[in-house]
Amino acid sequence: MKNQLTRREFIKKNALTGLAAGLPVSLLGNHAAQPAILGGTPAWNKSNWPIWPQWNPETDEKELLSVIRSGIWSRAAMVTEFEKQWASAIGTQRCLAVVNGTNALVTALAQFGIQAGDEVIVPPYTFIATVSAVLSNGALPVFVDVDPETFQIDPAKIEAKITPRTKAIIPVHILGLPADMTPIIAIAKKHNLVVIEDACQAHFAEYQNKKVGSIGDAGCFSFQNSKNLAVGEGGAIVSNDNAFMDRCFSYTNFGNPYGTAVGSVSTGSTMQGTKLRWTEYQAAIGLAQLRRLEAQTTLRNENAAHLKSKIKDIPGIRPYRLYDQVTRAAFHLFPFRYDTQEFKGLSRADFLEALRAEDIPCSSGYAVLNTQPFLADTFKSKIYQHAYPKELLSSYNERNHCPQNDQLCKEAVWFTQNMLLASRSDMDRIASAIEKVYQNAEQIKKRSKK
Repeated sequence: MKNQLTRREFIKKNALTGLAAGLPVSLLGNHAAQPAILGGTPAWNKSNWPIWPQWNPETDEKELLSVIRSGIWSRAAMVTEFEKQWASAIGTQRCLAVVNGTNALVTALAQFGIQAGDEVIVPPYTFIATVSAVLSNGALPVFVDVDPETFQIDPAKIEAKITPRTKAIIPVHILGLPADMTPIIAIAKKHNLVVIEDACQAHFAEYQNKKVGSIGDAGCFSFQNSKNLAVGEGGAIVSNDNAFMDRCFSYTNFGNPYGTAVGSVSTGSTMQGTKLRWTEYQAAIGLAQLRRLEAQTTLRNENAAHLKSKIKDIPGIRPYRLYDQVTRAAFHLFPFRYDTQEFKGLSRADFLEALRAEDIPCSSGYAVLNTQPFLADTFKSKIYQHAYPKELLSSYNERNHCPQNDQLCKEAVWFTQNMLLASRSDMDRIASAIEKVYQNAEQIKKRSKK
C-alpha cells in the first residue's frame, strides 16, 4: 500500500516528531532506555564477548605438545601437513606457508617477476601491507577507487588506470567481503596481467562457490592473531601454477632449489632468496584452528545477515552490500557506513564513543592510505628515482586521487569478527544499542559540546 512506511521511514518519522517513546519494543528495541553515555545502563557486558583467539586444551594441544617434545621445531612434516590441508580447503593444488601475509604478498609479486619499473593496480581501502609488498619489490602501486557500497575496488575504474607499465592487479577481499572477480579476471586477461588475490582477511569466503584465493593466478592469506584463522603470526601462498610455487619455495628458503631439505647445505642456490619459513608449532596451532574454521564461518555469516537485517532500516546506517556472485563472505569485520546528518549531526567519533559506552566494541576503520607520507618517502630512494620518470612521481597524488575512498574513510564503522561468534540475541543487543543512540542523538551531541 502507498501509505505504508518502511521501518526506516517509521523510525525516522516518529523520532523527528517526538513519538519514538511510544513505538513497540519489537521495532525499536531499547528505544526508551537512557543511553549509557548519558547515565543509562549499557546494552551489553563487554566481558561476555567471545574471546579471540580461541583455544581448547583438551582438543587442540595434542599436535602442539607432540611437536614441542620432539625437538623438531623448524619446518618439517607438520608444516607440510598444514599446507596440504589448507590447499585442499581452498581448492588449489599447492600451498606454501610463510612467516606472515605481508611476505606472502612480497613473495608472490617477486616470483611473478614484478620489479622496479612496473606498476601494480591496488585498492586504497586496505591494510598498508598490500601496498608495502608492492613497494618492497620496487614497483609502483597505482590506486583504483572503491565502490563504497561494497568497500571493494571498483572494477569499472580499473582499465582507466592501466598503462604499458602495468603488470598485475591485486584485488583485496577486504574485511572478508569478496571483490567482484568476474570483471577483474576479464580485464586481466584482456591486458595480459597477473592477478594476485589478497585474501588475508577472507578465509573461506566464496565467489561463485569458489574459495577466494583460488580464482586468480595466486592467493595470499594471513594467520595473524586477529585473523579468522589465528596462529599468532603466519601466512600462506596458494596456486595451481607449479612452476610459480616451486620458485616461491626456493625464494623463501635462501634460493635453494625446490625440494631441498631444510637445514641442509645447498649445492648451490638458484636465485637470490631469503628466509621466510614456518615452524612446526605454528603449523600445529594452525591445524587446530582449521578444524573449527568451517563452523565459525557459517556462524559469522548467519549472525552478520541477522544483524544487517536489524540495522539496515535505521536512518543513517548503511550496511555493506555483497556482489551478486558472492556465495559466502568471511566477515573478518562487519562494516557499515554512518551518516552524521541522519543522526542529527552527531559526529562519527561521538557515535563510536556512545556505542563503546554500551559495551559494544567498534572502530572507525582505515585512514586514507593513498596519500600517506611513507609513499613519498619511498619515492625518494635511488630505485624509484632511476626506475620512474620524475614527472610520474611528482604527480603521483594527483593521479591517484580516490574521492570515493576519501569519503568512505570518513563514514566507515567496523565490528570485529569475534563479535559475530556470539548469540543471535547478542546481535539484537548491538542493533538495540545503535537504535538507542539514534533516538538520543541530539542529547548526546549536546553532551559532547559541553
